[in-house]
Amino acid sequence: MTQTKIHPVPGFLLVQPQKQEQTTASGILLPDNHQDKPQQGKVLAVGGNIFDDGREISAPCQVGDVVVYREWGGKEIKQDNIDLLLLKFDDIMAIVK
Repeated sequence: MTQTKIHPVPGFLLVQPQKQEQTTASGILLPDNHQDKPQQGKVLAVGGNIFDDGREISAPCQVGDVVVYREWGGKEIKQDNIDLLLLKFDDIMAIVK
C-alpha cells in the first residue's frame, strides 16, 4: 500500500505492521494466533512537527522507513481491509537499516 486516505496530525505516524513469520528450531512455521503482536512496520505517512515547552520536536523517521515500536503503542485502524497503526512519535524505539 503506497496511497493512504489517512493523514496523521502533528505528532503522529501512520504505520503498516509487518507480519513476522516465526519458525521453531525444528523448522515448524507457527500460525499468526501463536505469535506476539508485530512490533515492526513500514511508515506510510508522517504528521507535522509538534511543539513541547517551546521546543520543536520533529518525526524520528520518514515515509518508507521500517521502524520498531512499542508493543502496546498506538491505535489500531483498518483501511481497505488492511491493518494500520497510528503511533505517537514517542512510540518509535528504533529505525531498521
